[in-house]
Amino acid sequence: MAVVVALALFASACATGGTGARDEGPAHADLAGGSAVSPSAVASASAVPDRTEAVRLVKADPVVSTEVKRELKPCVSDDYPIDVSYGDLTGGPEDDIVVNVLSCGDGVGVASYVYREQSGAYRNVFKSEEPPVYAEIDRGYLVVTKQVYAKDDGLSNPSSEDVISYRWKSDRFDRKFSTRTDYGSLGGDDSPAPDG
Repeated sequence: MAVVVALALFASACATGGTGARDEGPAHADLAGGSAVSPSAVASASAVPDRTEAVRLVKADPVVSTEVKRELKPCVSDDYPIDVSYGDLTGGPEDDIVVNVLSCGDGVGVASYVYREQSGAYRNVFKSEEPPVYAEIDRGYLVVTKQVYAKDDGLSNPSSEDVISYRWKSDRFDRKFSTRTDYGSLGGDDSPAPDG
């Protein structure tokens, strides 16, 4: 089941073609300058952090909720439930880091963060902690995908999906495109077909 949900999230995110994305907007106002994570929390910013260092980055980040930090534990051995990608989103001197925190049981996106290198430390410039959420880099855009569930939807049957694309502008992410895909009823609808 977890693999199916993870594949569905991945496939739906790939299907956007970069024209739409789900994003939770710029980092909150208290992050205007970005939260700095000390260089000791992560290896020097000149060396892009690996997965283990990305876990330390998230855990040391004062902007990350206590709940996400508490749940960020290895699923098996030392295998943390995160996806990490690197690329140029903000035009900074080093690659930006996109970290998706996932649930162990079903691989659903719990939270997404973007870190930008500034003055020798990585700073949080974006966060979304409203699951299920997944962020990725697509041709210079930050693309955030979020499944939307109605009250009676099962985990495998969301009602719709929002995809929001953001572009870095000066010192924050600016929402550029958004797309909502309504899945509608997948069978069981006994309403007659429309005439004509």
